[in-house]
Amino acid sequence: MASEFKRTLVTAALPYANGPIHLGHLAGCYLPSDIYVRFKRLKGEEVAFVCGSDEHGMAITMKARKEGVSPREIVDRYHFMMRDALADFGIAFDHYSRTSSESHHKVASDFFKMLYDKGVFEARQTDQYYDPEAEQFLADRYITGTCPRCSHDAAYGDQCEQCGATLNPTDLINPQSTLSGATPVLKATTNWFLPLDKFSDDLRTYITSHPEWKPNVYGQTLSWLDAGDGLQPRSMTRDLDWGVPVPVQGAEGKVLYVWFDAPLGYITAVQELKGADWETWWKDPSTRLVHFIGKDNIVFHCVVFPAILMQHGGYILPDQVPANEFLNLEGQKLSTSRNWAVWLHEYLADFPGQQDVLRYVLTATMPETKDNDFTWADFQQRNNSELVAVLGNLVNRVMVLNHKFCGGRVPAPGSAPQDREALAAVAIQSARVSEALEAFKFREALGHAMDLARVGNKYLADEAPWQTVKTDQARTEAILGVATQLVAALAAVFEAFMPFSAERIRVMLGGAPALTFADLAGTGPWVPVGTALGASALLFQKIEDEQVEAQRAKLRAASASNPTSMTEPSTPLAPLAPEITFDQFAPLDLRVALVLEAERVPKADRLLKLTLDTGIDRRTVLSGIAEHFAPEDVVGRRVILLANLAPREMRGIESQGMILMADNPETGKLAFVQPDGELPVGATVR
Repeated sequence: MASEFKRTLVTAALPYANGPIHLGHLAGCYLPSDIYVRFKRLKGEEVAFVCGSDEHGMAITMKARKEGVSPREIVDRYHFMMRDALADFGIAFDHYSRTSSESHHKVASDFFKMLYDKGVFEARQTDQYYDPEAEQFLADRYITGTCPRCSHDAAYGDQCEQCGATLNPTDLINPQSTLSGATPVLKATTNWFLPLDKFSDDLRTYITSHPEWKPNVYGQTLSWLDAGDGLQPRSMTRDLDWGVPVPVQGAEGKVLYVWFDAPLGYITAVQELKGADWETWWKDPSTRLVHFIGKDNIVFHCVVFPAILMQHGGYILPDQVPANEFLNLEGQKLSTSRNWAVWLHEYLADFPGQQDVLRYVLTATMPETKDNDFTWADFQQRNNSELVAVLGNLVNRVMVLNHKFCGGRVPAPGSAPQDREALAAVAIQSARVSEALEAFKFREALGHAMDLARVGNKYLADEAPWQTVKTDQARTEAILGVATQLVAALAAVFEAFMPFSAERIRVMLGGAPALTFADLAGTGPWVPVGTALGASALLFQKIEDEQVEAQRAKLRAASASNPTSMTEPSTPLAPLAPEITFDQFAPLDLRVALVLEAERVPKADRLLKLTLDTGIDRRTVLSGIAEHFAPEDVVGRRVILLANLAPREMRGIESQGMILMADNPETGKLAFVQPDGELPVGATVR
């Protein structure tokens, strides 16, 4: 539990320095990590918050080659752009580092050399693809071909972005070099491998000691250990010329694998931040390590990096890895290559001074348990109906009425039963916000914060000081005294979510001090009675239809220049099945279920064996989706289960139900029919 620790080290995934930041990045790990850190500090806890640019990724060298510049030019350009964009949105890192720095090269080199000297690595000669025209070995991302699972014809050598399958370059059908277009040939080369298979027992012990991890994280991590062949050795070096040189003899022309050196950037950042005291944050067991990442990085932060730390010795391991799912945009996957994205620097230009609106909407739609969708219609609706109409309305009315009826000074709050009830809501709602954030439930926490604003609006409407002022000045001041204290509390409750707005509220309250969650446990007053109030100003502005349409127009332009991004299928849809009656449908028992475990069925290319939690029982279901999904892609998903289908034995395994899938007529891919993430496991589908 968090109470066992004296301090918390929070890291956010290092973004690749090959392009600007978009809202998918923000919602994935940077916004939730910032909210969490701000919350911890509001509780008076000691926290260090670090990040930095990942500057050795293959995407960087590919971009440099495409632009005809050096990798150094690329990383220098985007390092500062990303750092500044995140800072502009209030992502308040204590230190933002970079992996191309001299200090990081030393950290990574020393770490590798320590493991090498301990005999951890295994030198292996393997056949690797080589471009005979470019005369160099090809990293995974320099090879494209047809995915063997979904037949997507532009899969990379390490992953198919169409179906999400993890691949090896030799898995590709008709491989091609992205450097020259030549067909690559296999050529022997020596690299150093981390024998993850030898560490499986230690990793399992570590992972199973954290059953409190989010189901998608815990399940996906275990699925790697439980896969048919278990963990396999993974190369920690690459035949490249951009990166941290491998610091051993005979490794000329090789660099450290980016997923060896990049997580060590967290250590570099803390060394740069804390100086001689850095070991307190990385080697003291009373320090809690929390990694905020996206779901595509789960295996590296929960398996590979912990294995590296274990083998080195002396380092703490991640205590929490609250990975989010993916955020889509207007129903489509975010794509930098298709420019199907909302870039943070462009948002700031289009909506100046409205960082908190995007922070609010992204928190309200955060993909915590399943992929979620950002739409401009929802953005507008949440701003106008929630920020403007609820929170902003309350703050504005209280400020205006105070200046009008109370001489612009904070009046003393009343003590009538309804006054005490309204003020008591502060402790109740702030406790709910705190409990939710401790559990990394950001959407729920934001809802509790907004509920406190609703309490304030209801109290003000019920007590109607604009009416009481006609006959009872004292009661009017008492009402506005309560309302003003509620506004002060709201600044603290929303501080972690919307820091710019919280500061503006404090300015309007006459420079009121920032409150802690401990302060909110009482009943106030939180702003001294008699404080001279600042000028009243609208906290939020209504977003008009034309502003939203302008954003949609940008996306339509992106679609027009990238025809493959259109959503209408170009292939005919399957005809409707014969008509049935309601009585034929009614016996079907459809339930929301959670995939706890997934593994391949030996000698059955199409089958995955799934262990499902139905809310009533746990059961085994065989599903013919193995050609479309790897086991680790399935664990943690909520699915629709036909629960009363008669059991059927396949491959010696009894299958107790069937999960519902949808066919994509455009790609031939299967897709999960996923319930809303708010529905509990076991909910009936009608």
